[in-house]
Order: sequence, then structure tokens, then C-alpha cells
Amino acid sequence: MIVAEGLTKDFRIAERRPGLVGSLATLLSREHRTVRAVDGISFALPAGSKTAYIGANGAGKSTTIKMLTGIMTPTAGRCLVDGIEPYRDRRRNARAIGVVFGQRSQLWWDLSVPDSFQILRRVYDIPDTVYARNLALYRELLDIDALGTTPVRQLSLGQRMRAEIAASLLHDPKVVFWDEPTIGLDMVLKEAVRTLVNRAHAELGTTVLLTSHDLSDIAAICDDALVVDGGRVVHQGTLHDLLRRADRRSVVFEHRGGPGPDAVVRAIGAGLPGATASVTPEGRVRVDYPADALTSRQVLGFLLDRFELADCYAPEPDLETVLRQIYRGGVPAARDGGAA
Repeated sequence: MIVAEGLTKDFRIAERRPGLVGSLATLLSREHRTVRAVDGISFALPAGSKTAYIGANGAGKSTTIKMLTGIMTPTAGRCLVDGIEPYRDRRRNARAIGVVFGQRSQLWWDLSVPDSFQILRRVYDIPDTVYARNLALYRELLDIDALGTTPVRQLSLGQRMRAEIAASLLHDPKVVFWDEPTIGLDMVLKEAVRTLVNRAHAELGTTVLLTSHDLSDIAAICDDALVVDGGRVVHQGTLHDLLRRADRRSVVFEHRGGPGPDAVVRAIGAGLPGATASVTPEGRVRVDYPADALTSRQVLGFLLDRFELADCYAPEPDLETVLRQIYRGGVPAARDGGAA
């Protein structure tokens, strides 16, 4: 459904010299430098997938989205959306996609939301039954009628984003590109937006590509992750696979009888090199261990041999921690995180 092959985007930026003399010299002789925002990215996302496109600020996410939507033309390589090269056939591509950019509007600034929706209805030739069905859904989940006849330019950021999200799905697109779609929304409306896109996916098979710094959006909407760093793809797979790439894993347990928690902590420190143990506020024992030196089987085997466990679980690594690790030093290879 979405394919990128060696997708590259360079920007030519004018260099400005400091000071008045430098400014005058710049007018007469301007120098430029080239900045590569997207560096030969290749990936393929199947129809019906829900993928988080993740990266730090400046990683090339929004630039890639703009090429996929036809707003920008690649410097090299190519991309396809449902078999269409977006920048070569913008009109046909636009009819098949829905787009939300957190800082840009697709609505008419001086018109009300209902008027903008009527224009979009004509632009996309939306059948009456589809239009009525979707409006009813937006009334239920987004309280869209509460926006009334206020011009879009007078809406708050949160109000406008509700309308933008509804507009992106109004014509039942095959693909939606959402770039920071829940910016400005409260917790209730964020949950409504997640419900809305997941319902579109379940009922219509909509393909979703989401970029967001809100990790709760990613966890609630997406099954897969595409991680970019420095303009290049550094991970593509499921969110579960991404979480398994954490450099440290954990086991939390309770035990019956035997030594007290402090003695257990000392025994673990002595018997599992590289592992650290601590007592949680609830009185459980938490073991943190390096994933490149120990597997969960080894850790659990050690615990079962020495203590009478009453309860034990291995929490998933935190997505924020894994992404922080990526941005600081790259992604390690996937680890064996299987339980005993």
C-alpha cells in the first residue's frame, strides 16, 4: 500500500553572514549549503496496517509524510501510495488519502466547520449515505456540533484539531497520514480520536501512518513501528519487537518464607553478575538485568532455584526508555526476551 524506495530529500539553504557588512555581502554573493533531511529511506507498509512513524525532532518524519502526500517532490528515489506516485498524480492521490498536520489546516479559514465539510463533500463526491454516517459518528465521538458556525480562524487549537481529524476521514480514505493529530486535545478527546481511527480501520480496512510524540497515542493506535534517526530507518517491525530491543529488562516477584527482602537483594547481586535488585514500595523485589548478558530464562531459573516465588511477572520495557536509547546511541539487536 505504501512503498518507499531509496527516498531522499535535500534542501538547499542560503548561508547568511553575520553583521551589517556580512548582510550586504550576502546580497551580492550568496552561498548555499545542502541539508539532507531524508537519506535513502526504503520501506513497505501493507494495506490495513497501523504504523507509528517515530523519530526525534529533525529525523525526517514530516518531510517523508509530505513526499507521501504529494506536497514535496523527492530529490532521489521514489514512493508509491496505493500504486500512485503522489507528486506525479497529486489529484488522484489526494482522493485516496486523508491528512492531518498538527500545525497546518485543510479547512477554510473564514468559513465555519459545517461549511468546510460541505465543500469537502463536493470536492470528494462523497455519497449522501457515507456523509450522513460519518457526521453521525463525529457527533457521537467528537461532539462536532458544539463547534457551531464559528469561523475556523476563531476556534481554539483543540477545537480546530477535532474538525481536522473529522475532515481527514470524511471521505472514507484508503490511507490516513496523521502528523501530531492530538495536539491541543484533552484526555477525553484523545481517547475519542483513538476510537475513531481504530473503528475506521476495523470497518473499512484503513491504512494508518501516524507520527506523534505522544507515546500513549502510539500504543493505543498502532501495531507496528517504523523508527528513523538521522534521516534513515533504524527499525521496522512490531511495537513488541521494538520494546524487546531495550538494553535492560526486569522481573518483579514476591516470595514466601526464607530470607527477608534485603537478604534476597544481596543474594541476587552476588549470584547474577550485572543485575541489580531493589525492594519496591509494595515490598516486592525487582530485578533489573542487562539484556545482552542475561536472558529472562536465566534470571527466572536463578530465582526459582533459590526462592519460593508466590508471584512473578516481567513488565514490558517502557517505550519512552527504548526511544531515548535510540536517539542517544542507536538500537541494539533484538534480544531473547522469552519467559521460562
